[in-house]
Amino acid sequence: MFSIRPADFPQDNDSVLAIFREYIASAPVSLDYQQNEQEFVALDGKYSLPNGVVLLIWKDNEVVGCGAFRRVDVKVCEMKRVYVRPTERGHRLGEKLVTALMSCAKENGYQRMCLDVLADFETARRLYVRLGFEPCDPVSYNPIPGTHFLGCDL
Repeated sequence: MFSIRPADFPQDNDSVLAIFREYIASAPVSLDYQQNEQEFVALDGKYSLPNGVVLLIWKDNEVVGCGAFRRVDVKVCEMKRVYVRPTERGHRLGEKLVTALMSCAKENGYQRMCLDVLADFETARRLYVRLGFEPCDPVSYNPIPGTHFLGCDL
């Protein structure tokens, strides 16, 4: 029913942009500080192996979720844009997606994965902690009060 696979650029570019924009719109605060539209111009640079990856969750022929990581430095990557469409939650897709991202990062030589999670996304934060993420220093800019910065050795 569901499958998780890496985005194939440029073929999946429109699907990636659509689900990324859905994720951004779901946030309870403005994510404009991330300069998303500038990043979207060159997705395949930051989010193509070995620097990073976008994993898409497919249900039949429709993308219903996403997650990504991008390079911080030679040893560290940052998990980004983990999102499962609300209508598809309850199938442990978030957990499957995060573990797939962690495995992919490790396979590509990263030793550590970091992330930030907004205070409103408590369910996501609990998932990350359950998977071994612990508080750490930020690896990218996030000015939103109450944001949790987490990291995990791979």
